[in-house]
Amino acid sequence: MAGKNHQLQIRVTAAEKAAIQRAAAHAGLDMSQWALARLLPAQPQRFRELTEALRNHAQRRYAFADLNDFLERLTANEFAEAVCDRLPDGLEPYVASYVAAMVETAAHRKSVAPPSWVEGIPPLDEPVIGTPIESLRLHLLIASPPAFRRRRIFIDATVGDRV
Repeated sequence: MAGKNHQLQIRVTAAEKAAIQRAAAHAGLDMSQWALARLLPAQPQRFRELTEALRNHAQRRYAFADLNDFLERLTANEFAEAVCDRLPDGLEPYVASYVAAMVETAAHRKSVAPPSWVEGIPPLDEPVIGTPIESLRLHLLIASPPAFRRRRIFIDATVGDRV
């Protein structure tokens, strides 16, 4: 993480400053930490870090698992805040489609609307089936969650599931 070498100053009334001091003390933070936590919540930053990690082919399997765990733990409000920004540019189409399907599935499970950016992620040109075993392929074509099927990704487990 880059060192903090810039300053931001805001003007507040004495009453506003006292309210910020009380809220920060109640949260066990200093005023700067408290204000930054409100202005730059951790969830969107963590979502970006996890999706950026998907660029690394060698660690992709673990990065998908980490993203799965992250999305599963979020409350509905935290989820909506965490995934509001679009995906980083330059992700491979398969990765972008997979993440969009994960986010859509998590949104459905949390009974919230998915972010608008998922609609801009097109389905894959060629289907991806999660097994080379012929006898399981039909099962995956039928059992895949809807958001994955729409994107032509055929898997058995999804957000919140473990195989």
